[in-house]
Amino acid sequence: MTSQTILTHPRLKLFLALSRTPHGVIDIATPALAALLCLGHFPPLTIILLGMVTVFSGYTAVYALNDLVDYRTDQAKVRAGGYGDGEDYLDGVLVRHPLAKGVLTLPEGILWTVGWALVAMVGAWLLNPVCFYIFLAGGLLEVCYCLLWRVTPLRAMINGIVKALGSLAAVYAVNPQPSFLFMITLFGWIFFWEIGGQNIPNDWTDIEEDRQFKAKTIPVKLGLERAALLALACLVAAFLMTFLMLWVSPLAFGALLLLAVAGIGTWLLLLPVLRLVEAGERNQAMDLFNKASYFPLSVLLVVLVRMILF
Repeated sequence: MTSQTILTHPRLKLFLALSRTPHGVIDIATPALAALLCLGHFPPLTIILLGMVTVFSGYTAVYALNDLVDYRTDQAKVRAGGYGDGEDYLDGVLVRHPLAKGVLTLPEGILWTVGWALVAMVGAWLLNPVCFYIFLAGGLLEVCYCLLWRVTPLRAMINGIVKALGSLAAVYAVNPQPSFLFMITLFGWIFFWEIGGQNIPNDWTDIEEDRQFKAKTIPVKLGLERAALLALACLVAAFLMTFLMLWVSPLAFGALLLLAVAGIGTWLLLLPVLRLVEAGERNQAMDLFNKASYFPLSVLLVVLVRMILF
């Protein structure tokens, strides 16, 4: 079996769907960006390669863990007609929640998740034992996040913390004693971006099912108008903190590159969330989620341009 055949195998696609791999691959840009901004130069090639394997494994395991913990809940949503496929939605590029839809078995999902988690833990330990403990904390917090679905909308804060932990671990992988100011700024940047650009619009797309099952998400508890305003506030904060993060980095950025970041942030964050505030429709929530997902990757490209060409 050739490598191309393996990558296009229907069963593999189901496992990749379980881990939301198309989204996870984009997410890898965030810890890569964090490491480069903290260090100010490229780390050794061995660290880059080990880091890429570890980060990919970690995201693959944690996204799959989400579906394992939510297995029964997702099954009920599927029976109620939720989680349609084929929409213009980044998390639905493949099959949404293949475990709940019965196209993957629960033992298969467990083996997939545990296997990738073991790879991530070994890689994290080799990079820095601190990374190992951060990964374990992220996994435990992800379980808590899922279990609080019917308890409190404040679980969104846990989601923001979990997403930030991966990038904090990436910093420790290249710098055992990072700047406290940089770490706080990085955490805040990811935290607000995650809540405003990922968590709220993602829950917005599932609001009908969430209402039916009495979930305590931000759109359900606050209502769509206030949820949109909260997303706007979070993304304005993330947009502004982007420049603070670039400022506290050892790298210096000229006016042209800062202008590029401002344009990217306006296009991927501010304009979509303003459209959501104005229209308040599900399509705008999907558009915000999709566009915001690419924001860290876009900033990473600007940083790479700075490091390579300037």
